[in-house]
Parts: sequence; structure tokens; C-alpha cells
Amino acid sequence: MIGKPTGRLHGRRLPALLAGTVLMALAGVHTAGAIDAPANDYPTVARADYIFGCMAANGQTRLALERCSCSIDVIASVLPYADYEEAETIMSVRQRGGENAAMFISMPLMREKVARLKRAQIEGELRCF
Repeated sequence: MIGKPTGRLHGRRLPALLAGTVLMALAGVHTAGAIDAPANDYPTVARADYIFGCMAANGQTRLALERCSCSIDVIASVLPYADYEEAETIMSVRQRGGENAAMFISMPLMREKVARLKRAQIEGELRCF
């Protein structure tokens, strides 16, 4: 019989159709929530680098891993990656010393960028440690 679904074929299509409808509805809810969420603009390598350094300072334990991961997540939630990267670069140049470092230490704009990173790190420590 052409055009009339058999019980077996119809039985397969209905659950698949319902499942597809449910998945589409859930995807719509997820998409709406994702629009409101802040962008995750920190590259994985930057997060991993932070976690490795944090664990070196706080111990190579599972608890340290969890706390350090939490800390970088907090930092990422309060400081855009571009600002994080600039502050890390400024701090790196400062550690090298020399004439170039003096400029990075004395300029108020440079000091404020580093201060914002340090405030974000303190927030991460308060929430996670």
C-alpha cells in the first residue's frame, strides 16, 4: 500500500521526530542563554600556562589543579584577554630590567594595566582558594 505508513515504519519515525523536536527546542534555549554569557576569549594555551604556573606555586596536587583552574576562570570572567595579555607582557618586560623596563614601571597607564590584572588575580584567589 503506497502512501500509508506501516506500523513498523511509523513507529520508528515518530520517536525520531519527537526526539528531533525536543533537541531543537533545547538548542534554542541553549542558544538564547549563550548570547547572554560572556565570551570565552582566553586561548587554551594561556589558561594552561596560568594553571602550570599556579600549580608550581601552590603544589602539584589535584586540589591545586582545581583551585588554579577556578582562578583563571574567575580572571577570565572579570578581565578581557587582550588586557590580560598586555599586563602579562608589561610584567615580563619589567622583570628583565634595564632602560626599557623603567618606562614600563614609571608610566601610570602601564601601572594601571598591571594593577587591573593583580585585582583580577586577587579575586580569583578569594573565590577559589
